[in-house]
Amino acid sequence: MMTEKDASSEKIITDAMADPSPAKSMGDPGITPLSPSHTQQNDTDQVPSGPSFVVVVAIDFGTTSSGYAYAFAKEPECIHTMRRWEGGDPGVSNQKTPTTILLTPDRKFHSFGYAARDFYHDLDPSESKHWLYLEKFKMKLHTTANLSINTDLHAANGKRVKALDIFAYALAFFKEQALKELSDQTGGEFDNSDVRWVITVPAIWKMPAKQFMREAAYKSGLVSRENPEQLIIALEPEAASIYCRKLRLHQMVDLGTQTTQNGFSPSDNVGSGMGQGDRYVVVDCGGGTVDLTVHQIRLPEGHLKELYKASGGPYGSIGIDYEFEKLLCKIFGQDFIDQFKIKRPAAWVDLMIAFESRKRAAAPDRTNPLNINLPFSFIDYYKKFRGHSVEHALRKSNVDFVKWSSQGMLRMSPDAMNSLFKPTIDHIIQHLTELFEKPEVSDIKFLFLVGGFAESPLLQQAVQNMLQGRSRIIIPHDVGLTILKGAVLFGLDPSVIKVRRSPLTYGVGVLNRFVEGKHPPEKLLVKDGTRWCTDVFDTFIAADQSVALGEMVKRSYTPAKPSQQVIVIHVYCSEKENVGFISEPGVRKCGTLRLDVSGTESTAARREIQTLMQFGDTEIRAMAVDVSTGRTVKASIDFLSH
Repeated sequence: MMTEKDASSEKIITDAMADPSPAKSMGDPGITPLSPSHTQQNDTDQVPSGPSFVVVVAIDFGTTSSGYAYAFAKEPECIHTMRRWEGGDPGVSNQKTPTTILLTPDRKFHSFGYAARDFYHDLDPSESKHWLYLEKFKMKLHTTANLSINTDLHAANGKRVKALDIFAYALAFFKEQALKELSDQTGGEFDNSDVRWVITVPAIWKMPAKQFMREAAYKSGLVSRENPEQLIIALEPEAASIYCRKLRLHQMVDLGTQTTQNGFSPSDNVGSGMGQGDRYVVVDCGGGTVDLTVHQIRLPEGHLKELYKASGGPYGSIGIDYEFEKLLCKIFGQDFIDQFKIKRPAAWVDLMIAFESRKRAAAPDRTNPLNINLPFSFIDYYKKFRGHSVEHALRKSNVDFVKWSSQGMLRMSPDAMNSLFKPTIDHIIQHLTELFEKPEVSDIKFLFLVGGFAESPLLQQAVQNMLQGRSRIIIPHDVGLTILKGAVLFGLDPSVIKVRRSPLTYGVGVLNRFVEGKHPPEKLLVKDGTRWCTDVFDTFIAADQSVALGEMVKRSYTPAKPSQQVIVIHVYCSEKENVGFISEPGVRKCGTLRLDVSGTESTAARREIQTLMQFGDTEIRAMAVDVSTGRTVKASIDFLSH
């Protein structure tokens, strides 16, 4: 059955987990390949559409603001954004609500959004220090290296809470709001099982963070573990891309006031410039992250193909808030600011709200100063803390472009404000510059600037200066809602994205025949007189390889010992493109398939075990099949470290 040549390349799957050679600690070797190569099935045309839903509801769970939108399957062209909510800020008009959450002192959910902020703000300081208030907490999922189900967040009063609980509370809140609105619309009790939910996440998030969102959704009751396909995790810039492309296919781009600034005249129609194979970049500038994706349109259907793996980083608009905080520390002292945040958390929130509206007034051509109201308790607490006035501190500090105005405000020169933007914008421009130097990223026709931060004239000008007219810059009209609307379109037709780039390399741990001189001696394992090389990483798919949606990579193995009762296959992943051994740095185990073959006799000379991995969705599924009996095990690849 196997020729001599095949046998020499024999590999055996191992239950490999110890170090420095994970595989040496295992018992009997597991399985050896039947087929020398893997097959790829392009099931792209028959992607199962799953159950039909009456409505798609997308939740944009942002770093700074959140919201939802929906469309009924019967009228997919008509996207409704959530109804106007309570509250709102001076100088900030938005359909979305701040991503803030308030828990009672005994850790029960109290409120979300403006309601949470206003209630917290109105509490007496003696009381408010017992309440748990959280904001801008989404970034924790991006910045935590070993994210797990037990990762903690810190509330404004310094107390710790479980991140999973907070995310689940927020999703449960959106579920309730959306179902209430749908019930009012349809004039009856709207059933959650009729909804397909979509949650958006940054494309540059690592797999653990994407999986964390799904776990939070299960915990919140948004969907059940039994029906995972009722929830789609969509990538933010992909959603934006789908919406931008729709705008253009419908020839409906209205650049509004941006028209002349971007070198367009209102009669100039962008849609007509969109043809087969056009490449464009979507720059999604949010509160926490900036995500860059490069897409190509494939007509006639207008499917999208990803040309280069998503890139970006934590360069969202909250970077400007951190710079403001650093400036305050420089003027008033880090010790005071740290104390003030813990002792007067509600006043700190107030100060940041005041800063937010001035931040939005920053523009390249601005000449008059920006005034920021200092809350009374800031002035009061500073005097108690330092024994001298805020005014004195400003006079004494060597920060010359921030002055004290007699009305009790910080007066910032436009230069001072612009310098707060500089580090964040520099990061974005540097990243864009590097992206445009990649060979895959040549000949870009359009650059779409989306996300809340895209409204900033300073950022717009910087991108224009960098591009020097190489691509046309397009800013959709309702730039903050672009992702939300695109996510709804994605939920209505997930197959619109046809080709993605894999962010990681995936493979399994195997044994190969040991070859002197080729394999490192410390990897030698002798079993029943056969010399094996352990810890070999057998690649299923490499980082940045293009993957069609629903594509299956399939391999066949056979148990090395016919008497084996359980076959264990470990799946590993790495950010590196070329991986030789599972023991290399950066390789981590991300899934396990355990196939019980006990009590079944196979008539074939060798029992065939097929391993399949399905890529292309934001989640990755793995499966092992005992061909003779049809027994199957499925596993979602688990990226959360436990």
